[in-house]
Amino acid sequence: MKKNALRLVLTLSMFGICVLSTSTRAQLTIDIVGVGAQQIPVAVAGFGGNDALAQQVTSVIEADLARSGLIKTVNAAGLPRGGDLATVQFAELKTRGADATVIGAVQAANNGMLSVSFRLVDVPKQTQLVGLSFNVASKDLRATAHRISDIVYEQLTGEQGVFSTRLAYVSKSPGRFQLIVADSDGFNAVPALNSVEPIISPAWSPDGTRLAYVSFEGRKPSVYVQNVSSGARTLLVRAPGNQSAPAWSPDGSRIVYASSQAGGTQLFVANADGSGSRRLTSNGAIDTTPNWAPDGRIYFMSDRGGSPQIYRMTPEGGNAERVTFEGSENANPRVAADGKSMVFVKREGSRYMLAVQDFASRQVQTLTQGPVDESPSFAPNGKLIVYASVYNGKGILAAVSADGRVKQRLGATNADVREPAWGPLPALPK
Repeated sequence: MKKNALRLVLTLSMFGICVLSTSTRAQLTIDIVGVGAQQIPVAVAGFGGNDALAQQVTSVIEADLARSGLIKTVNAAGLPRGGDLATVQFAELKTRGADATVIGAVQAANNGMLSVSFRLVDVPKQTQLVGLSFNVASKDLRATAHRISDIVYEQLTGEQGVFSTRLAYVSKSPGRFQLIVADSDGFNAVPALNSVEPIISPAWSPDGTRLAYVSFEGRKPSVYVQNVSSGARTLLVRAPGNQSAPAWSPDGSRIVYASSQAGGTQLFVANADGSGSRRLTSNGAIDTTPNWAPDGRIYFMSDRGGSPQIYRMTPEGGNAERVTFEGSENANPRVAADGKSMVFVKREGSRYMLAVQDFASRQVQTLTQGPVDESPSFAPNGKLIVYASVYNGKGILAAVSADGRVKQRLGATNADVREPAWGPLPALPK
């Protein structure tokens, strides 16, 4: 039984592996290092109206579409700016190779609001695919640009966009740990928690209003639940031993977690307010890193078969079914939102890599090459996976598409960043 290897996976998740620089706010930057095999060429021709605000919207949309890996932004220099369909230079756009163009305007509206309008236009057919306008406050301009990107992405690919989502991650510097919440492009990074003790395993509630996480404050790993907007937080369970690895039920009413309160590390479940805690597993093995799948089953890592592997069971507990059979060690399962596949950490020799398994075929595809890739988290549309990695001797976040073709690096200039969690899709305004 390779307990040392299992402990290594857990230790890496807890503490990271690098010497760090001081940072009070670790804002991410994104580098695209791999793209999809076929990309749709799109020209974001530029928004008219207020120059500074229009340029901000244009830049956000261009950056969003480029980092999708499925869309290639075409040079739009010199093209007319504005939202008038009659001014679109279709012949020039065809010469530049664009299949579609995004045009729009940002203008002052009543009561200090801004009117943001856009059109997505099919260049070969010279027809509008979609056009909408929004009245927003200036503080919501970036969020509106992300929403436009989501609409454009969905129209062109048939898949739901995730540019309007948020990321949670842990930033570490000497003597300081921070739980950060940021937009999906790394902007608007705000500390949700500052601590001199480690913070690990953030997990979003399904509605995106709360985060569960593990804090080592008082030198005792415990699970907390925190309201993201107000900052109010509660200790999930007061019990002997160490509590860790929280995961939410699909309806947000319960949290499954690992605990050593009864001796050894086993799985427990409690209501989201900490009440009604009960034990799910009871054996001499290590059961940890649970994930609650959309169908209600709980996936988790256990060494009950002699090495760390992935199992699943109902939330009532009882007999567990082994899921992974390839490789000597598999850990940290995360199930996609459609319930058809899971991503997990796979060990080959001394390398820890990400792999995805299709449940129907049981086929496993390795997505990354390590040497230390961990803490995977699916985007809500299941097309991208964010995870913790190492680049140039520094802890970073990275992203890879579920087919392994699209790759990105997400780093912070003055901080080591780990433990990512991709937030859910936001509720659309009524």
